Amino acid sequence: MKRIDPHTHSTVSDGTQTPAELMESAAQAGLDIIGLTDHDTTAGWDEAAHAVASTGVKLLRGMEVTCRHHDTSVHLLSYLHDPADDTLVAICARTMESRATRAQKMVENLSADYPITWEQVQQYAPKDGPIGRPHIADALVAVGAFTNRNECFIRALHPSGPYYVPHWSPDPVEATRVIRAAGGVPVIAHPRARGRNNRVLELEIIEAMIDAGLAGIECDHRDHSVEDSDAMKHLAQTYNLIVTGSSDYHGTGKPNRLGENLTDPHEFARIVEQGKLEVIRP
Repeated sequence: MKRIDPHTHSTVSDGTQTPAELMESAAQAGLDIIGLTDHDTTAGWDEAAHAVASTGVKLLRGMEVTCRHHDTSVHLLSYLHDPADDTLVAICARTMESRATRAQKMVENLSADYPITWEQVQQYAPKDGPIGRPHIADALVAVGAFTNRNECFIRALHPSGPYYVPHWSPDPVEATRVIRAAGGVPVIAHPRARGRNNRVLELEIIEAMIDAGLAGIECDHRDHSVEDSDAMKHLAQTYNLIVTGSSDYHGTGKPNRLGENLTDPHEFARIVEQGKLEVIRP
């Protein structure tokens, strides 16, 4: 039985390991296949691909597209798409630009009560990559304001807090269409994760995404209860969608551990069948 973890992050977005280090950790965790899905960027693909031969771990190339429906954050995993697709590249570029602008505003808001600066936050963000709340959290931890990222998110960076500033994100239905047009396989990530999305994503929106070409649902995830997972699996069965399980690993940035949730090889094969690109193998 192959061990497949299709949703992880590196330092290219908000993880704490480089793509090569992530591949090494995947090998140490006994994984056969790992998906690199940094936020709104594919910049880590090449480095991870170069580590395939030395680690023996196959690479599923992906990306996590940040979307928003009204006040609800929606994360959409895109697998095996064309990384040069003009429309998808433009959406991600706009998201990252907006994310940087909002991050600066949040740091300005926070600086009234905490001793951090924009220059400090930039030290924790990837060069030319997306700057997000995790990097602000790292700066807050570094100056001693909080003990870890999770505490920062609860006490200072939560969307309901006074320092929070939203950023532009594409509509999830339109993003689903764009991913399909780019030859990708769109899988909605942790749709029942209340702590991330502030509230459960409405079923009507998921169904609209299905109509637009949604391929699968990430059902087994740390932020899903057993009931949430079962409900999403039932929905996937109803619409003949791919079912995935994954760690959403971020290195030391979150408690998630590689391989804590896995994807069945049969479901993984369905992703590969629909994607434009191939899995990179040793």
